[in-house]
Amino acid sequence: MSGEDATTDRRQGNLRLGGMAFRNGLLISGPTSWALAVRRPDGTIEVDSGRKPVLARGLAAKVPFLRGPLRLAEALLVLPVARWHVRSARLAFEDPLVVGAIGAGFVANRLARRIRSTTSKELALAAISMSPALLSLRDRELAAYHGAEHMAIAHHESGSADPSEERKEHRRCGSNLLVPMLLLSGLAQAATSLLFRKPGPVHRMTASLLAAGAAVELFAYADRNPDSAVAAAIHTPGMLIQKYISTAQPTEDQLEVARASLAAVLAAEGQASRSDSPH
Repeated sequence: MSGEDATTDRRQGNLRLGGMAFRNGLLISGPTSWALAVRRPDGTIEVDSGRKPVLARGLAAKVPFLRGPLRLAEALLVLPVARWHVRSARLAFEDPLVVGAIGAGFVANRLARRIRSTTSKELALAAISMSPALLSLRDRELAAYHGAEHMAIAHHESGSADPSEERKEHRRCGSNLLVPMLLLSGLAQAATSLLFRKPGPVHRMTASLLAAGAAVELFAYADRNPDSAVAAAIHTPGMLIQKYISTAQPTEDQLEVARASLAAVLAAEGQASRSDSPH
């Protein structure tokens, strides 16, 4: 989205929001700003906000297959920035078991390379790469903040009286990317192994970026065409993952944190809109 488009959206009140759950709170981001609210150990809420780092500016934001990986990178870059500003925040991966899973995944990756079937091997490798993220979701508090994030964003989109009236599942959740990303990544790496006798890191990285770009393009198409067969194929497994694995019903205390994050990002976007306007 260009700066001009983002300003228009802010003035019309049509902010497109995204977010991410932390272990003790949640981050909500808009076109230009982010806001993070967390529950401190003493029970108080710590909130801060700031401008988002931008990678997909200009032409890059409009190029299919390139804009997807760039926007995913932008979303990841927000995390260390927000974590630095809100010192009491705990990221989803700040857990010894998850760190251990990353190490175990590296070992499993080496073992999976011995599988002879190219397609089976690459699908196994893609699944292994996602295992730390799935393991982190065993934390019910993290899953509940994930649900609170969805409810706050849905409340903003629907104009309901309160986030508590919304569902904890959301069709634009990154969970909807898991299945297409897994399948396309495995197929892209398998194709790379067939096309090149000895594919190197550059070949592998290019295949991964193309797979990620294709997955994001399918995700965006499903969002624009919610009644299509593509949307059904993407949203059905994604919503099931959210329902049974990646989200939980938040408590009132967790919804209070979600309201604080939502209010902060809307205020930050309002300030960004005023700063973008001619004086």
